[in-house]
Amino acid sequence: MPASKPQDIRNIALVGHGGSGKTTLGEAMLHAAGVTGRLGSVDDGTSELDYTAIERERQHSVDPTLTYLAHSGKHINFIDTPGYPDFIGGAIASLSGVDTAVVVMSAIAGIEVNARRLMNLARENQMPAAIIVNRIDGENVDLSGLIGQIQESFGSACQPLNLPTGGGSGVIDVFANESGEADFGDVADAHMQIIESVIESDEALMEAYLGGEDVPAEKLSSAFASAMVAGTVIPILFTAAESEVGVKEFMDAVVNYFPSPADVALKPARSAAESTEEQPAEEIPLSADADKPFVGQAFKITADPYVGKMSWIRILQGTVTPETSFCLRDDRRAMKLSHPFKVQCKQTDEISKAVAGDIVALSKVEEIETGDVLHEQPQPVFRPMLPTPTPMFSMAVMPKSRGDEQKISQALHRLSEEDPTFTTTRDAQTNETVISGIGDLHLRIMLTKMSSRFELEVETKPPKIPYRETITAKAEGHHRHKKQTGGAGQFGEVFLRVEPLERGEGFDFVNDLFGESIPRQFLPAIEKGVQEVMQNGAIAGYPMQDVRVSIYDGKHHPVDSKEVAFKSAGKYAFLDAVQKAKPTLLEPMVELEVTTPAEHMGDIASDLSGRRGRISGQDMLPGNMCVVRATAPLSEVMQYNSQLRSITGGQGSYTMEFSHYEPVPGNVQQQVIEQSKKTEQEEE
Repeated sequence: MPASKPQDIRNIALVGHGGSGKTTLGEAMLHAAGVTGRLGSVDDGTSELDYTAIERERQHSVDPTLTYLAHSGKHINFIDTPGYPDFIGGAIASLSGVDTAVVVMSAIAGIEVNARRLMNLARENQMPAAIIVNRIDGENVDLSGLIGQIQESFGSACQPLNLPTGGGSGVIDVFANESGEADFGDVADAHMQIIESVIESDEALMEAYLGGEDVPAEKLSSAFASAMVAGTVIPILFTAAESEVGVKEFMDAVVNYFPSPADVALKPARSAAESTEEQPAEEIPLSADADKPFVGQAFKITADPYVGKMSWIRILQGTVTPETSFCLRDDRRAMKLSHPFKVQCKQTDEISKAVAGDIVALSKVEEIETGDVLHEQPQPVFRPMLPTPTPMFSMAVMPKSRGDEQKISQALHRLSEEDPTFTTTRDAQTNETVISGIGDLHLRIMLTKMSSRFELEVETKPPKIPYRETITAKAEGHHRHKKQTGGAGQFGEVFLRVEPLERGEGFDFVNDLFGESIPRQFLPAIEKGVQEVMQNGAIAGYPMQDVRVSIYDGKHHPVDSKEVAFKSAGKYAFLDAVQKAKPTLLEPMVELEVTTPAEHMGDIASDLSGRRGRISGQDMLPGNMCVVRATAPLSEVMQYNSQLRSITGGQGSYTMEFSHYEPVPGNVQQQVIEQSKKTEQEEE
C-alpha cells in the first residue's frame, strides 16, 4: 500500500557499473521484504527486475525498473538501473525521480567508469548519496584498499556505516556500535569517524560534542538524514547480495538514516513565461507537503505491452487521487489523472491515493513527455531534469521493405519518447534518416526493440558527413541562355561576381545593376537559380555557405526574356564564377572532452592528434583521472567510442558537441569529391 505521509517514504535508485550486482541486490531486497517467495536470478532468467525478453536474453539490465516494498513501517520506492555506459541515460533519468543515489560497486572490480560518472553527477547536483560495496565474499578482495580509493576519489565524507565480519558472512553497524570485531579496520575508530561526519551538519550537536557532552543516539539518528542532505556524510555499506549478506542491514539503514522526501529541499520550479533581464521567470517554491496544490514531474516514459504508454511521475507536492486534475505545459485545459498506478516491476496496481514524495505512474496520457511538469494551477511551469549526455554515435537507417518509411518514422519517435539519449532526425542535406545514441550497443538494442515491438526491420550504414562547400576568392561569372524552338524563344544573360563571407554568415544576394539591363521582375528568378546551386553544391554535391553574389550586368529581350531563362542564366553564371573562385569543402568540427584514467592520457592525446585533432587542454581530476579536451573533424571521430574503449579498457568516456566548420585539407577534399562522384554514379 502507498505511504500515508511523506516522512514514511524513501526513494532510492541503484546505480553503478554493469556487473556490480545492482539487480541482484534489488532481488535480495524484494525477497527480504517478502515481495517475492524466492531470490530471483539474472543468470537463470528468474529475475523480477530484468523481466523483458531482451534483458533475459542478454542477462543484463537495458531499461530502468521501478518497484517498491515495505520495511519497518516505511515505504521504499527503488529503481534498478542499467549499468552499461551505453544505457546511462536511463540511470540519469532515474536519479531525477528519487532522493538518494545508491552507487553500487563490486568489491572485485573496484571503482568502474559508470560508478564514477554517476557518483560525480550526484555530487555536482548536491544530491544525497550512499555507496554499496557488493560482492564482499569474492576471492582476493582488498576492501580496505577500496575504501581508501573511494575516499581519495569522492572525499572524506565517504565513511563506512557498517563493516564486514566473519570473513564476509555478516556486517556490523559501526554507527550504532562503539566496539566489535570486523574483518578489517577498527570498529571504534570507524564509529568515531562517522559520528563526527554526522554532527558536522548540526551546529547544536557539534557544540555539545566538542563540549564533551554525551549526544543521545536518537538525536544522532535523526541528524543522519540531514548530514546526507548536506553532503557531510556519504555512508558506505557492505553486501554480498547473492548470499543475502548485509541486505537487511542496508534496508534498515534506508529507513532509519536515509532522507525522506520531507527532508530534501526540492529545487524550485519556474514559470514558463519568457524571461528577460528586467523580468526574470518567476520562481515557484516546492515542498513535499501533501496539503498543497498538486505538482508532479514526469521523469521517465515507458511502453507497457498491456497498458500502453506509461509516465512515471514523482509527486513533488500535494496529493494524487483519480479525481485530481492537472494542466500540462502552456495548455490551460485541465485533464484528470483518472487512473494512477503503483508499479512493481512488470505489474501495475491501480491506487486511490498517493501523497507528496511518492512515485506513481499514469497510463495513456499521450501528451506527457519526459521532464514535463504536471501542475494543478493553470500556470505554465518548467523544472529542469538532470542533464543527460548528448547522443553522438549515429547510424543511417533504411527500411528493408518498401513503403515502411512512415511506420519506421513513427516507431522511432515512440522509442525516442522513452529514452532522452536516443534521437532520430531526417537529414534534408543527405536525404537520410539518422538515429543517434550513446554507442553502438545502445542503437542495436533500440533497433531490436523496434523489431520486436513494431515488427519493422531496417538496414543500417554509417551516416554521411554533412560537409559544406564555399569559395575562398573573388571571381566573376557570365552565362547567356538562348533557346529558339520555332515558337516563342527564351533569352536571358547574366553577369555576376562572387566573394567569400566570414564563416557562418550564410548567403547574401545583392543587386548592383545600373539602369534596366535586367528588369527587376527577373531578379527573383536569377536568385532562384543561384539558390539551386547553393543547395545542391558546385563541386561535390554539398550545400554551399558564406557566399555573397552581386548581379552587376546583363541583357534581356522584350519578347523572349522569361523567368525560366533568367533562372538558368543565373544558375550557370554562378557555377562559372564559383569554379574561378577557388572553391573548397568545409567539414564539421566538434569539441571533444575525454575523461580517462591518467595512465592513458598520453595515448588519448596521441590518438586524437593522429585523427587531425588539436589538443586544447588537459586537467587532472581526483582519483587518478584526467580530462583531455580537443577539437577534431567529425569524420575522424564519428565512431570514437570503439577506439576509446580499446585504448582505456572500457574505463574512458567522452562528450562531443558540434563546434564550427573548417576547410578540408586538399588531399582529404579530393577523396571526398571522388567518393561523392562514385556514389552519384551508383545511385544513377
